Amino acid sequence: MIHGAVHEAKPELQCVMHTHSPASMAVSSLKQGLLPMTQMAMRFDRVAYHDYEGVALELGERERMLKNLGDSDVMLLRNHGALAVGRTVAEAFNSLYRLEKACVAQLLAQGANDEIILPAAEVQEKTRHMYRRGVRRVVGLLEWPAMRRLADRVDPSYKI
Repeated sequence: MIHGAVHEAKPELQCVMHTHSPASMAVSSLKQGLLPMTQMAMRFDRVAYHDYEGVALELGERERMLKNLGDSDVMLLRNHGALAVGRTVAEAFNSLYRLEKACVAQLLAQGANDEIILPAAEVQEKTRHMYRRGVRRVVGLLEWPAMRRLADRVDPSYKI
């Protein structure tokens, strides 16, 4: 239901990735969601959110989920996990990978029992701008071949 909704509504997006990692489930369950506290978190122009409606089986949820996603590359599904989309597998994977790292960093910082320092709003915007399409190289272009080589070394059975 989740993947099909995106593919049907946004054919330019060739890849939809969805995970239930402990970090993304935890941050998706926080009222504040993902904080712009690290470069990885500020990389996203906008993190979308979709409220949990139960197991995603009802077709009516598709429209609400797509509306919440809008033109975002990533979405935290409240109390559920993470979603990343991309024009390529490399683009979607890179976004999901960075979202996961940002969630882990936030949870580590929040567990340190100290006040979190957020960069100034203008620094947050400057950082988001530097990651926008057309400002820098295509996201995932360089990372994807390196990640594939790593997967080949760790467990080449994925190719079967």
